[in-house]
Amino acid sequence: MTEDHPAPTEVPFWSLSSADIEKCLADSSRSRTGPVRIRHHFSPRAIGRLRIIGRQFSSPITLILVIAAGLSMVVSDVTDGTIILSIVALSAILGAWQESRSADAVAAITAQVAIDVRVQRDGVPVTVALSMVVPGDHLVLSAGDIIPGDCLLLKSDYLSIDESALTGESFPVSKVAGTVLAVQTPLAARTNSLFAGTHVVSGTGLALVVLTGAQTTFGHVTASLRQKPKATSFEIGIRKFGLLLLRVTIVLVSATLAINLALQRPLLDSFLFAIALAVGITPQMLPVVVSVSLAVGARKMARVKVIVKRLDVIEDLGAMSVLCTDKTGTITVGVVTIKKAIDVKGEEDPRVLDLAVLNAGLHTGYSNPLDLAILAGRAVPAGAAAIGEVPYDFIRKRLSVAVEVDGSPTLVTKGAFDSVLSCSTQVRIQGGIDDITARIPAITALAQSLGADGLRVIAVAYRVLAPDERAVGPLAEHDLVFAGLLVFEDPIKNSVRDSVASLTDLGVEVKVVTGDNRFVTASLAAKLGFANARVVVGSELDQASHESLLDLVSKNSLFAEVEPGHKIKIVTALKDAGETVGFLGDGINDAGALHLADVGISVDSGVNVAKEAAAVVLLEKDLSVVATGIRLGRRTFTNTLKYVRVVVSANFGFILSTTVAAATLPFLPMLAAQILSLNLIADVPNTLISRDRVDPERLGRASVWSMRTVTRVMIFFGITSSVFDLITFAVLMWVFHADAVLFHSGWFVLSALTQFVAMMTLRTSRPFWRSRPEPVYLLVSGGITAVGILLPISPFAAALGFVALPLPLVLALFIIATGYGLANEAMKRIIKF
Repeated sequence: MTEDHPAPTEVPFWSLSSADIEKCLADSSRSRTGPVRIRHHFSPRAIGRLRIIGRQFSSPITLILVIAAGLSMVVSDVTDGTIILSIVALSAILGAWQESRSADAVAAITAQVAIDVRVQRDGVPVTVALSMVVPGDHLVLSAGDIIPGDCLLLKSDYLSIDESALTGESFPVSKVAGTVLAVQTPLAARTNSLFAGTHVVSGTGLALVVLTGAQTTFGHVTASLRQKPKATSFEIGIRKFGLLLLRVTIVLVSATLAINLALQRPLLDSFLFAIALAVGITPQMLPVVVSVSLAVGARKMARVKVIVKRLDVIEDLGAMSVLCTDKTGTITVGVVTIKKAIDVKGEEDPRVLDLAVLNAGLHTGYSNPLDLAILAGRAVPAGAAAIGEVPYDFIRKRLSVAVEVDGSPTLVTKGAFDSVLSCSTQVRIQGGIDDITARIPAITALAQSLGADGLRVIAVAYRVLAPDERAVGPLAEHDLVFAGLLVFEDPIKNSVRDSVASLTDLGVEVKVVTGDNRFVTASLAAKLGFANARVVVGSELDQASHESLLDLVSKNSLFAEVEPGHKIKIVTALKDAGETVGFLGDGINDAGALHLADVGISVDSGVNVAKEAAAVVLLEKDLSVVATGIRLGRRTFTNTLKYVRVVVSANFGFILSTTVAAATLPFLPMLAAQILSLNLIADVPNTLISRDRVDPERLGRASVWSMRTVTRVMIFFGITSSVFDLITFAVLMWVFHADAVLFHSGWFVLSALTQFVAMMTLRTSRPFWRSRPEPVYLLVSGGITAVGILLPISPFAAALGFVALPLPLVLALFIIATGYGLANEAMKRIIKF
């Protein structure tokens, strides 16, 4: 870097000119295409594969086993060590393959809703993924766009930015290009700069990207906070489950090792047995089963037009108890049409629509559905041009454009009825202009009556500007002449009542949160089947104490005239009340609530900032799609819990039995290779449990992780399993007078059988014969169990230390396994899950 042009990372870029920054970026050889090529030099997919493979061997227990097997090969038995290493490798391959498939599936799904931005590279406009923006790009900006990096503004046209993510200030900040500021200028005053993590509220602009990623202001803030996303209840439950098994494993494996050493059994064999036992009872496949289950759930959701960007949100989707939703497009058809333009007496007046066309067609902010409806079939008059603009914001709730009308500079304002009316001192009538004061009650009654019919009303007003009044701002919106009303129609969907009823059946309460006026919102109550028709308006939320706010949001379902801050208040209060909150929105004003909600839901047609803030994106904006997503979320969670129940009970019972056997038998109850083989047999069907059917009653209620239930299942069903293991020990030793090899073979076959029985009985809270498993899952589970039963007569029998079982013993083992299944069914009547 030259002395004349210090790097923008060394000197605050807002204190540099655009020429200086362009020069130092060129000098550092950071061209527009270079960084992109570097990013692709090492394939992210290849790096991801290596990480997945590495995770299969990241468990300390697995590493200890591999080392111990290596020692066994050196000092004792090459065959046993080879078998153990082969089984570990097979298990790792199985886990890596399933996890890789899951990763590919998730990547393909999230690619459907990737956020793109528009840039100019070497003067050529291109669209690139948000993550591929690099320093030196010229960023083309309009309303709703996300700022992907820290930028110096090159051009601006009424550009207004929401910087609340950085400054906490909810009011948009106006930006102006072409200035050079002092180094010490505070963040909130850097009007020539844009920052990563913010977004465009209105206007347009062109900006030079200077910093990206961790080098940005936002990157420094997040790095200094070092905050991880809040863990879901599912993640917390999985973590507690793992810790529970770890504690049980340490205690009982240590006891088993101590017993074997006290009985003067071979040290290496005892150590290998203890480590293999730890591997066998540790739920090594839990991360794989969880990732596969979530990925399968995500794929199924994608088929019904629900795209999950973060897999961990699937559990919260299934646990959702409240859904807050906007009205447009979810409750209504989403196709807004202008029904009529009327004067203050309710008579149609084309002049009102003429003013609205100028306002809607000449502003530079986000083109909302109301503007599109105004301009449908109507064009801005030729030669009309804006000479000033006051962008819309959610505090004023209006938008003004200064334009030449009949040769005079005129401020044309449209917006929420109350907002525009409050700025108006006169009214246009057929005879001319009159004072508005005496006419306010009649105008208000007209607007209310239209709203009560479910029609949306927007007010239009104007003011002729003084010849020198060209630089307009919010203060220019005064002494307006109230011109009339625009009446819009967006019919209620025919299916919406059924969709709301479907969500109610799932235990999800629907709350409508809209910026529309209270009268339009009140008209929804009967159409949606809401028992409580009271409408809470935004001003009530402002005045409420914390306790009364909790009461308001819990007891009411219709919220009108709300601003972005009100939406955040509603979501926060519902979460404080213990609800799992979903929020469905697609506008700039929804971003804060989407980020805060347990499940932020946007739509593919929404603005970029809304899609970025959301964890779930709908390809179709419909409540029925949300209901389907909730069912699939609950199915995914329920199937994961099936694995937890089977593993925790079978593994706890197995180690209890092993501890007893180690203390009472004259030999090791099972060899290390045999334990690992049994573990591998269980792993294969467990990776398919995500395919399994779910009982309908499980879908009708929110899924909740209960550590108390998991612990009770572990203890009671684990002890039940151990009892039948001890019965098997007695039969082997006292009836068949088994030596070590026959004992190992018999208990192995019994364990393979009881694993299958546990899968079939603990997968449902119903009697197992009243809940049919998914055919492929059943077929694979049965097939792998058959492999385990046949291992003692297979070509691998001698290498694994097995012998063929006499037929009477095989029959006895089947009888014991049947008894175990019946005992599980009886226990399910006592221990509910």
